[in-house]
Amino acid sequence: MQKILVIEDEAAIRRVLKKIISEENEMYEVFEAEDGIQGLEMIMNEDYDLVLCDIKMPKMDGVEVLEKAKKIKPEIVMVMISGHGDLDTAVQTMRLGAFDYISKPPDLNRLLNTVRNALDKKNLVVENKRLKKKVSKNYEMVGESQAITHIKDIIEKVAATDARVLITGPNGTGKELVAHWLHEKSARSKAPLVEVNCAAIPSELIESELFGHVKGSFTGANKDRAGKFEAANGGTIFLDEIGDMSLSAQAKVLRALQENKVARVGSDKDIKVNVRIIAATNKDLKNEISKGSFREDLYHRLAVILVKVPALNDRREDIPLLINFFAKKIAEEQGGVQKVFSEKAITLLQQYDWTGNIRELRNVVERLIILGGNEVSEMDVSTFASK
Repeated sequence: MQKILVIEDEAAIRRVLKKIISEENEMYEVFEAEDGIQGLEMIMNEDYDLVLCDIKMPKMDGVEVLEKAKKIKPEIVMVMISGHGDLDTAVQTMRLGAFDYISKPPDLNRLLNTVRNALDKKNLVVENKRLKKKVSKNYEMVGESQAITHIKDIIEKVAATDARVLITGPNGTGKELVAHWLHEKSARSKAPLVEVNCAAIPSELIESELFGHVKGSFTGANKDRAGKFEAANGGTIFLDEIGDMSLSAQAKVLRALQENKVARVGSDKDIKVNVRIIAATNKDLKNEISKGSFREDLYHRLAVILVKVPALNDRREDIPLLINFFAKKIAEEQGGVQKVFSEKAITLLQQYDWTGNIRELRNVVERLIILGGNEVSEMDVSTFASK
C-alpha cells in the first residue's frame, strides 16, 4: 500500500480528495489531518509516500508545514493545494521543494495525474537509495583490526570536509575502497566520483585525459573533448597511482588545486572547476621527490590528510572476516549457496604470505569455492591454494 496524507482544514474538500484518490487505486491508503500542526505531527511519526497540503490554514499554514517537513525529512514528496488567491505562494512553495501544486476546486484529471507523477518520483527516490546502498556494499571496508579501525575513524572525521587526502599502500590493499568511502560519506556524494588510473594512461595523453582538449590540438583530436576534471565538477576526482604522473601534468594539477581552474590542451581559455581531489599511490613520494620525479609543492598540496592502508600480512586477524565476506559475495554473484570454510582451512590461509594482498585473497577464495568440496577444507587449501 502507498500511504497518502491529506492536510486540509476544510472537511468537505478533505473528503472529496480522499474519495477521488481512494477510488483511483485500491493500493492507495489515504490519511487525513485537519490542520497543519496535526499534519506535521503525523509526518514526524509516520512515513508517507505523498503529502497533499493546503496552503491557507489556521494554526500553521502550508508553507510552514512544507519548510518544517523538509527539515525533518528532506526527501518527503509534497503537493500543495492552493486557492485562486494563493497562486503566487504556490509558486514560492515550488522553490522551497514542493513537487507541484493543484488549485481548488481540484480538477479530477489534474489531481490524479499529479498524484501519479508524485508517487513515481517517490518510487525513484526509494530505488536510488536502494541502488546507492547496493553500490556502497560493493565498496565496503571489511576488518576489525586496529589499522582498519583507525582508517575508518579518519574517514568519519574527514569525509564531511573538502580536505584533500593522499592514500598510500601496496597494490591490492584496497586504496580505492578508501576513496569511495570518503566520497560516499561526503556532501558531494550525489555528484560524480571520477576515477583516473594515472599509471594506465600514456604520459603523452594524460593531460588530455585530465583536462580535455580542443579540436586540432594534436593528431587524432577530431573534436573538442572535456577532461576528467570537468566531468567531476561538483564531485570528487580520484587520481590513482599519482606517482606515475608526468611532471608537466603535475604542474597543471597543481594549478587546478591552487586556482580551481583548468585549461584544455590547445586552449588558453580557463574553465572553473569545483572538485575535491583524492589521490593514491603505491610509491614512496618523498623518495620520488628526492629523485626529482615528483613535485614537492604538489605533494604538500595533496597530503593534507594522509591515510596509510596496510598490507594484508600486517592485518592477518581480518582474514577470517574477509574470507566470509568474499564467500558471501561470490555466492550472490554466481547464484549459488555460500560455502563454509573450515576453521583449519581459515587458519592455514592466515599463515600464507599474501604478497598480492586482498586482491590475491579474493582470487584464492573464489578458486577454492569453485574447486573445493561442499565445505572448504584444509586439504582443499593445500591442494588448490598453492602459492
